[in-house]
Amino acid sequence: MIAFVSGTIAALAPDTAVVEVGGVGMALQCTPDTLAKLRLGEAAKLHTSLVVREDSLTLYGFADDDERQVFELLQTASGVGPRLAQAMLAVHTPDALRRAVASNDEKALIAVPGIGKKGAQKLLLELKDRLGAPTGVAATRAPAAQGWRDQLHTALVGLGYAPREADEAVSAVAPEAEAAEGTPQVGQLLKSALQTLNRAR
Repeated sequence: MIAFVSGTIAALAPDTAVVEVGGVGMALQCTPDTLAKLRLGEAAKLHTSLVVREDSLTLYGFADDDERQVFELLQTASGVGPRLAQAMLAVHTPDALRRAVASNDEKALIAVPGIGKKGAQKLLLELKDRLGAPTGVAATRAPAAQGWRDQLHTALVGLGYAPREADEAVSAVAPEAEAAEGTPQVGQLLKSALQTLNRAR
């Protein structure tokens, strides 16, 4: 098993980071939160989980080992594959998921794209004794009310966009962020911003 990958960030895409290791570029599927912390040309270490299928080998990358462990534990629940597990971690930190399961918080799980009310109820039952207790780490991915602007701008520049383009994209998604209930989710805003940038090119 590949426990982690350490090397230079050779490329960044909306859901992928390519890490150069010994002259080989390894593509890792990552959440927006993890990608936002990476910079082209800089060294990075990502904890990994290898998902083997009949027709593919997919490497998933994580900012820390706790996130990787939760990613693998989530997949022990029926109906949860790597993509859904990654989507859950794109919306919630590992501790936020532990809190949601511990408190039977259906709404927290329904906030994840691809999970409906019945699916959330089923997951709460199956995961109750698997994720463990919250560790006290910040329980949500959501930044402070205006912090999403800085996080989104940093993520876009990290993906290779010019600061001016990033500024325009942040302004373009501001109405969506302000209309969101509660604190805006940077992962969703990043997707919207990338769509805006692609249309502009």
